[in-house]
Amino acid sequence: MAREVIDLLDHPDECRAIRERAYHYGRKMIWSNVGRRYLDTFVEAKRRRLRDNVPERRLETLGLRRQPLPEIKLDYLRRMTDDTGMLQHAKYTVPDRTHGYCVDDNARALIVAVTLQDLQPLDSDLGGLSAVYLGFLGHAFNGRTGRFRNFMSYDRRWLEEMGSEDSHARAVWGLGVVVALGRDKGQVGFAVDLFHRALDAIEHFTYPRSIAFAIIGIHAYLCRYSGDSRVKRMRKILSDRLMKQFRDSAAEDWPWCADSLTYDNARLPQALLLSGQWLPDREMLEMGLRSLDWLKRVQTDETDRCFVAIGNRGWLTRGGEKARFDQQPIEAAAMVDACIEAFNCTRDEKWITYAYRCLNWYQGENDLRVPLYDHATGGCRDGLEVQGANENQGAESTLCWLMALLAVYNHRGWDRVAQGEKPAEIDVRKVSQG
Repeated sequence: MAREVIDLLDHPDECRAIRERAYHYGRKMIWSNVGRRYLDTFVEAKRRRLRDNVPERRLETLGLRRQPLPEIKLDYLRRMTDDTGMLQHAKYTVPDRTHGYCVDDNARALIVAVTLQDLQPLDSDLGGLSAVYLGFLGHAFNGRTGRFRNFMSYDRRWLEEMGSEDSHARAVWGLGVVVALGRDKGQVGFAVDLFHRALDAIEHFTYPRSIAFAIIGIHAYLCRYSGDSRVKRMRKILSDRLMKQFRDSAAEDWPWCADSLTYDNARLPQALLLSGQWLPDREMLEMGLRSLDWLKRVQTDETDRCFVAIGNRGWLTRGGEKARFDQQPIEAAAMVDACIEAFNCTRDEKWITYAYRCLNWYQGENDLRVPLYDHATGGCRDGLEVQGANENQGAESTLCWLMALLAVYNHRGWDRVAQGEKPAEIDVRKVSQG
């Protein structure tokens, strides 16, 4: 060894070459490069898991339990609301004025505010919020067309003369909830008038989701005014149309009314369940339960432990594969409502178990084990993407979280059933058993 060392010292060029080779070899081991290699390993592991749909294995000592419900927190709802209405989008947790307002979100906000008034009647601030959202819908209605506009810029200019069928039907839904649950007589009167002015347009709607939203709103309206023959006639027309779409399109392995599953899917079975009970119509009730049960299976992970919403990067088409991402809060909220309605029909506890599973999706029981609900702000992140949660907390996401949470609160003990209309007598146990 001494001889070799002396030889190296006698040949400085060779010694320098060895030193340079050692330096370059050791660069692989410095912390910045080691950290980068760890990151590459994690990215590759995630890519393979998503590609191969590898089920996650978790060690559970206490089992899955229903956790206490989070407190209903409206701080972020108020942050996103000004004297015009609720803004659509946010950059992180800061309201983004660039995109202004829309009827869709203000209708949802109205549903949340009025539902909370019935749950928390001593909170006087809620009446002010519902007045803002109701006023926005009133201003959005275009008397010349009989339709709601949808998008408004931040400087209060309407960007269209007529919105989509979806936005019109969501507005009708929101108005129906005001009629059913509203405590302010003036707001209820305003909602009744606007509801009737908006009713004629929906008779000719053809999109399944729009029809479903309208049916849900009509059901709410009839909870207070059960004898309104015009509204009952509209419910029958729309329910028959939706049922025909299911009848024409459904197959044994695809019990659905179209060739694709996209967003807010569970609202369609929810509408069939409502109409099936209250018309009554056994076929509608059976199709509502069958399609919802199928949708539940489609949106459950391989371990049968968590809700996995259909992703908007491709959706799910008949005969195709389900897109895993991006998963949206709107789908979880729809499933919560629909599953609770299925429980109301059947008294089968499996529906409540799944409703809780969908609510827990917001709180981290999801593909990525990432919470979407932000306990600090009261807002909800805009969805699950491949790399994690979308950190923007927009109106739709926050409102869907609140609607889902309120639905579970209602199921736990707050239950308001109209004294007027009663569901017809169908042996739902026989229906649920097929």
